[in-house]
Amino acid sequence: MLSRLLRYVHSKPLPNTGSLARDLLASERTFLAWTRTGLGFIALGVALEKVEAFAALSPTLLHLSDSRTKIAAAVLVGTGTLTVGHGTARYFGALRLLQEGKFRPNTGGITLMAITSIGIALSGAVIVIQNEQDKQRDTVAAEKV
Repeated sequence: MLSRLLRYVHSKPLPNTGSLARDLLASERTFLAWTRTGLGFIALGVALEKVEAFAALSPTLLHLSDSRTKIAAAVLVGTGTLTVGHGTARYFGALRLLQEGKFRPNTGGITLMAITSIGIALSGAVIVIQNEQDKQRDTVAAEKV
């Protein structure tokens, strides 16, 4: 197990034939982009959880539902973790295929990321609309008292 891990950490030099070096460097940049995207999702989830904790100190300042923000934060952190994992698996898969002189387009990962991003955006819009409706309902109830 450890020798296998060390093999990935310290790889042997490859001959720079054709476009192999350029393709491997492009694959590394793509891996870094997946990692940045995943870390962005994770950071957003952590920030959302912190905003929710801040809102608990002053409930009238921010009208956030505990359960919705916790679920949204968990989804963002989970999505970020899966994105980093996918980027890592994709990088090592592309490395192996490029060494064999082959290439497989990443249609599955891109489709999954697009669907996930759209789902998160729509869910976020629903949460914002529901929070605004809750705020208006609280305002009307406070005016009646």
